Amino acid sequence: MKKALERFIYYLRYERNASPETIKNYGGDIELFRKFLSPPGEKPPSLADVDHRIIREFVSWLYDRKLQKATVARKLAALRTFFKFCVREGVTKQNPARLVSTPKLPKRVPRVLTAEELNTFLDQDAMLIPRRDRAILELLYASGLRVSELVGLTLGNLDRRGQMLRVLGKGRKERVIPYGTKAQEALEAYWDVRAELLKRPHAKAAPESVFLNHRGGRLTQKSVRLIVKKYSRLANVNWNLHPHSLRHAFATHLLADGADLRAIQELLGHVSLSTTQRYTQASIEQLMAVYDKAHPHA
Repeated sequence: MKKALERFIYYLRYERNASPETIKNYGGDIELFRKFLSPPGEKPPSLADVDHRIIREFVSWLYDRKLQKATVARKLAALRTFFKFCVREGVTKQNPARLVSTPKLPKRVPRVLTAEELNTFLDQDAMLIPRRDRAILELLYASGLRVSELVGLTLGNLDRRGQMLRVLGKGRKERVIPYGTKAQEALEAYWDVRAELLKRPHAKAAPESVFLNHRGGRLTQKSVRLIVKKYSRLANVNWNLHPHSLRHAFATHLLADGADLRAIQELLGHVSLSTTQRYTQASIEQLMAVYDKAHPHA
């Protein structure tokens, strides 16, 4: 199975053009399944002998470890993709993971800040939000980038004069996204800070990266999440925002202002329109909240 997993990772990276995050997650999920199949002192079954009953046992084992339904669903999706690959390669004759039902997940409409709330948040005093962090917040809201796309930005992705970003998203799909004046102003204010950061000695300096840490290296996704959480809590202790919250707000506010759903799909880099349609419900709920608060006969 170890050899099959190595070939699967190669397939994800070079044939599917999967993102580094997907490769890491799927690789970890299949490795966990491999360990489940080979407890200490026991000989693991061959891949050809793995059937749907073994996979159901694996799912039960995951639940026993108190994993959330969404996590179990992702691991099952990884197994389906892996065994589909094994069938294609002639390692197995069938995909046993297809016979195991995916856990039903609750449909959650994302909580989206109103435009007024977000403007108040981003317009906090400059003393509270340093220039680099303000540029991160403004660009996340202005472009709807995923956090992985933000930290992966290089200088070559940025058209400062045209206020455009060239982004390589999921599945290595490239898209072009405009960004507004406030994000442009925040970025221009950040360049001097960035130049100072690059002067600091660092073993893993990242001179091509747009966003740098305090030692001149590439900023991580974890750091961006902490930045968003930190300043959102300063604005309102009841908020529990993350970078995806700003992506949700970007899409919902565009929709509320009359933007075409297909255009929003393109800007977000969604393969399926149904994924983008989640924001329709969020926008309706926001509209109803305004109506209930403002209409005299509500």
